[in-house]
This record gives sequence, structure tokens and C-alpha cells, in this order.
Amino acid sequence: MAIVTELDLPVFDYSAPDLVGEVYHRRLAEAAAQGWLAQGPLSYVVLDRESGEFFLRSRATAFPGRQIAELFGVTGGRLREQIDANILNQSGEHHRRLRALVGPAFTPRAADRWRPAMREFLAGLWDGAATSCEFVAAVARPYPALAIAAVLGAPPGDAPRLHEWSHWVQRQFDVRALATELPRIERAVAEVYDYVEALLAARRDDPGDDLVSALLAAEEEGDRLTRGECVDLVLNVLAGGVDTTQAQLAHALRLFAGHPGQWALLAADPALAGRAVQEVLRYEPITPFTARVCVEEVEHRGVVFPAGSIVAVCAERGNRETEAGEVFDVTAGRDARLLTFGAGAHYCLGANLARAELEEALAFLAPRMPDLALDGDPEFGGVEGIYGLGSLPLRWSAPRDRSPVAALPHPS
Repeated sequence: MAIVTELDLPVFDYSAPDLVGEVYHRRLAEAAAQGWLAQGPLSYVVLDRESGEFFLRSRATAFPGRQIAELFGVTGGRLREQIDANILNQSGEHHRRLRALVGPAFTPRAADRWRPAMREFLAGLWDGAATSCEFVAAVARPYPALAIAAVLGAPPGDAPRLHEWSHWVQRQFDVRALATELPRIERAVAEVYDYVEALLAARRDDPGDDLVSALLAAEEEGDRLTRGECVDLVLNVLAGGVDTTQAQLAHALRLFAGHPGQWALLAADPALAGRAVQEVLRYEPITPFTARVCVEEVEHRGVVFPAGSIVAVCAERGNRETEAGEVFDVTAGRDARLLTFGAGAHYCLGANLARAELEEALAFLAPRMPDLALDGDPEFGGVEGIYGLGSLPLRWSAPRDRSPVAALPHPS
């Protein structure tokens, strides 16, 4: 039995500034070729699916939100309050209770209710005449913010603010951002707390057909969410449901621009959208590393991890650990299990909503953007938190049927 601190492990620096695009994938593959475990800057990096699922599902591990916060001096204020209340940082009976109460609001059927609204938002964003755009600004950024506004029962005009808050609140999981932009993250958390409090007060007096009203009414065996729990859960949904979908949709279009045959298949048969989304989630997960801390001593594959050890489960390597896993192919039959949304008790609550948004977007866009191609170099973000794109210039041909909804406008 070996103690992990005594092992001579390969080094994988997930904070390296050039770790984007194909360089990122190549370095991960090189590290994984040396074994299932590597040494990162703040954690050990788990590089295969079996071990990734073990750490994500183990009752001896937990999300290390509090530990990471303390490393960067976040010991009080609204950000610390949010970290302590975040459902990711809950465990045991309290966590099971929250999941049981809110689960019905996040089923596939619940997500499907919002598909007509998603299509309306896409049609509105599409209303233009150009055959090129900067896709992040034109579609990937506004679309999920509009969808989350509708789901929460917030005014559509609030969508830009919701996007901004989501972007900054999510960066509490990005160690580089915590080191350099902590005041901006703290300000966003304070602002969004005030916003959610007001939204809940409005929905309490005038309930509607939305998630906030559903959470306020959520009940199981006589138990109900408290006011504070409702606030924190809505904040979790808002923070986790915009920046993530934006990033995944942008990467989807980038991937398809590089695989024109795959895009043509989807354009010819939009019913492939579900499989296309599954393949995008598998091939380029925008949550490349999911952290866990060992709350007690853990033994796995002959290695002992002392209590307090932090591991980063690599979804990118775990997802590609399948036949022809390095090939992007929407028609391939693959194991449906992915690490993109996590695993075990903390599997992402919003996974069904995210899938619905992505499926609607790909089914809508593919027939309208023939000959999709890059129109310049994408601007990649870092992989420590949400792996997104700052910009994605695209071009395409006018649809053959000369439909009046021919293209996306350039953003002003």
C-alpha cells in the first residue's frame, strides 16, 4: 500500500496559460499514458473513468468549496455565505432532503416544458441577414440567459444581468479568478442575492408557471423548503445554468465547424440533435475537472489518500475512455455514462435543462448554417473552472431554400 504523497507522479499543470485547444487535449493524453493519477498545482488529477466515478460517488469525499475558499481568504461575507449554503457543499441527510424537494422541478419532463420558449428565443436571435457572426456574442451568450430568465419567471430584459452575475459567481470555482478578481466575484454574489430575494418576494405574492413558484410550493411528506433554502437554490440555478450552457454551445459550434460532414448529417436530420449533444458533452466537457476532498482516509487501487487530500476528476479523459474515443462522431454508438455532469449524489441538478437547451439550439441552427466554418481563430478561456470561449467567429453559406431567416447578424 502506497501513500499518495510518496508517489513519483507525472505532473499536469491545469493552470498553464497555454493549456487550451489541442495542446490541452494532447497534454492530458500524454499524462494519462503514464497512469491513472497525476500531480496538479493544488490537487491530484484523476485521469480515468473508473477512478473518476469512484471519487465522485464515494461517501468519503466531498466538494471542497470551503477548503478552496479558505485558501484564498474567503472567510466571511456574502460569498462565504453562498459557498456554505451551496447545494454542492451539502452532504448527508440535509443534501438528500434538498434533492428530494427540488428534484421534480428538474426532471426531463419539466425541462421539456421550456422547449417552445427556447425555440422562440433562437428565432429572435436569428432574425438577420448576414452569413457570418461572432457566435458567442450573437447567440451563445444571450440564449441561455433568456432561457434561464424564462425558467425563473424573471423579465426577459433582465437576461443580460443574469448572464453577468452567472459569469462572475461561477468563477468562485476558478482558482485563477479567485487569486486575481475576488472583489468582483464578491460584488456579483451580493448583487444576485438581492435580486433573488426580490424575485422570490414577487413570486410569493403572485405565483406563476415558473421554477421559483415551484420551489416556493415544493413539499414532500409535510416538509417544505425554508425561505433561505429557496434563495440559495435559485442562486445555484442562476449561477450554474447560464455560463455553462453558453460555453458548451460555443464549443459545439466550434467542433462542428471543424467537422463539416458531421454538421451536414445533423442539418439533414435535426432529430440527431440528442445524439449530437451527447457527443459534444463527451468530447469537449466544459467542466474538465471536478474537485473532491477526502473527508477521511481513502484507499483506491493500492494508493492511500490521507484525509484532506484534494483530487480533480478529469471528465475529458474519462469521457474519451471508449472505443475510438478521440474521434468526434455523432453517429457512433457509445456508453451513455459521462462525467461531464458529475456522478453520484451531486450529479448536476440542471443536466436535463442544459440538454434541452443544447438540443433545441443544434436542431434549429444546423439547417440554417450550411457549410459552417471558422471565420478566424477562436479565443479560448482557461480550463480551471468553466472552459469557455471568449469569441468564436463563424461563417456559412445562405441556405439553399433561400429561407427569409437566412442568418445571424453581427452584434453591434
